[in-house]
Amino acid sequence: MLFENYALNNLRLQNRIVMPPMTRSRAGEGDVATEMMAEYYAQRASAGLIISEGTQISRQGQGYAWTPGMYSDAQIAGWKKVTDAVHKAGGKIFAQLWHVGRVSHTVLQPEGAAPVSSSAIQVDGVKVFVDVEGRGPQSGVGAMVQHSMPRALTVEEIPAIVNDYAQAARNAIEAGFDGIELHGANGYLINQFIDSQANLRDDEYGGALQNRLRFMKEVVEAVSAAIGKERVGIRLAPLTTLMGSKDDTPEATYLAAACVLNEIGIAYIHIAEADWEDAPVMPAAFKEALRIIFHGALIYSGKYTRARAEEALANGWADLIGFGRPFIANPDLPHRLANDIPLNAPIAGQFFGGGKEGYVDYPTA
Repeated sequence: MLFENYALNNLRLQNRIVMPPMTRSRAGEGDVATEMMAEYYAQRASAGLIISEGTQISRQGQGYAWTPGMYSDAQIAGWKKVTDAVHKAGGKIFAQLWHVGRVSHTVLQPEGAAPVSSSAIQVDGVKVFVDVEGRGPQSGVGAMVQHSMPRALTVEEIPAIVNDYAQAARNAIEAGFDGIELHGANGYLINQFIDSQANLRDDEYGGALQNRLRFMKEVVEAVSAAIGKERVGIRLAPLTTLMGSKDDTPEATYLAAACVLNEIGIAYIHIAEADWEDAPVMPAAFKEALRIIFHGALIYSGKYTRARAEEALANGWADLIGFGRPFIANPDLPHRLANDIPLNAPIAGQFFGGGKEGYVDYPTA
């Protein structure tokens, strides 16, 4: 099933293999996507669907050095080179839009301001990648540093951020993307509103579960109104505790989130499973409940092999499967999977920043 065509609403995908979002920190001056990024994504266009690296919706939304944006004319023009290259190579591509919330540093924020979040909570040990020497992405010289203490957003500030998401979605379509994915996982801003231990608010955006889901709902509704719900997906990490975001009742919380998303009618939910060594396995019962509740497409990512992918598809848990790190070192990953060809190993030291090495120079089979 992995190599069958799939109809994502009106978008025909050549297989069920997804290249999920992976931060590579190689944007140019002004956080603009480059010709080298266009080459990188075009090399991987044999995926049924590519989802771009996280792309900040505003300067405030940035949490790492050299990540691309989707809020300036130059950034739109840079991404247009990427989408043109992917489409010319026969691929389909969505833009992942993110606002990192508290997972940022004052050196990345406008005028050195504090990052923003649902609540003013600093999580010890949560680090961000910054250009400590100001040498630019080609140097590859950066450092992981503790994120800065955030401040809680006021209720009056929230509509402007919702509008930033909607405008970034319009910009993505102008740049030639086939759709967008909202980053609601991995402890970033949407996740910071959802998870009970990251959200200590006592207003209409905190406390009760439906209040904690309100920000996600408003963002999803806004981008759906801007570009059409059939071109909108969202990434969630229901049972993980990344970047200090933790929920007291995660299964109930995220099944309730799926109900909200199903009512809006978006294209897909992209589930990020735990992907570290000895990670907990997501229960089959949770996957089956999610399938019952949400009627759109379901994508799963997280240490998948061909065998695990085929099992998930056969059981009806998933419609599409994301292969993350394998796509870094194997631009022809679908061909390798289909023909049982051994995979190149990625070079971890070249994941973030730098030039072509470890980015566009991996060999094909």
